[in-house]
Amino acid sequence: IPHLVRLLFSAVTGHPEQLVRVIAPEVGGAFGSKLYLYAEEIIAATRAIAPGFGGVNLEDISGPKCFEIEERLDNELPIPVFHDDQHGTAIVVLGGLMNALKVVKKKLSQVKIVISGAGAAGIAIARLLQAAGAREFLLTDRTGILAEGREGMNPEKIKIAKLTNPSGQRGSLAEALKNADVFIG
Repeated sequence: IPHLVRLLFSAVTGHPEQLVRVIAPEVGGAFGSKLYLYAEEIIAATRAIAPGFGGVNLEDISGPKCFEIEERLDNELPIPVFHDDQHGTAIVVLGGLMNALKVVKKKLSQVKIVISGAGAAGIAIARLLQAAGAREFLLTDRTGILAEGREGMNPEKIKIAKLTNPSGQRGSLAEALKNADVFIG
């Protein structure tokens, strides 16, 4: 199967078959920075092979491009699209946090959460926590707290800052951690 996928990828995109690694991790490795150059080809190749599969697992695609690829494929394909760097990590974090909160007899809606890291995993964790009932949390990256209007943020960070930091709090990770109940990093 990996050989067939590589050939199909090459035929659809006209690019070397090694690029299929981004969508068929069993071939090995990922391409990180080349993803910006080949996002359309990844989407086209995935669309082309999707009818033969029951789901798509995107592997090792970094943010912010992973969000666009996953969202477009999810909207265009009749099968589930799963990006393990986002969804797998978020599910594990939510499960662990729910169990930890049971131990301390607190509810997700009652705790202040700080997430260090606003890449694919951190943003997906924030989205899932919010969907599960979290109300107060901040995300930070190497520059500090994500806040609407802060310079140097990509579109995904801007979107999540509006959801997680409506008051526009600014500062460092240390400042975000003041009075926090939960730290995810």
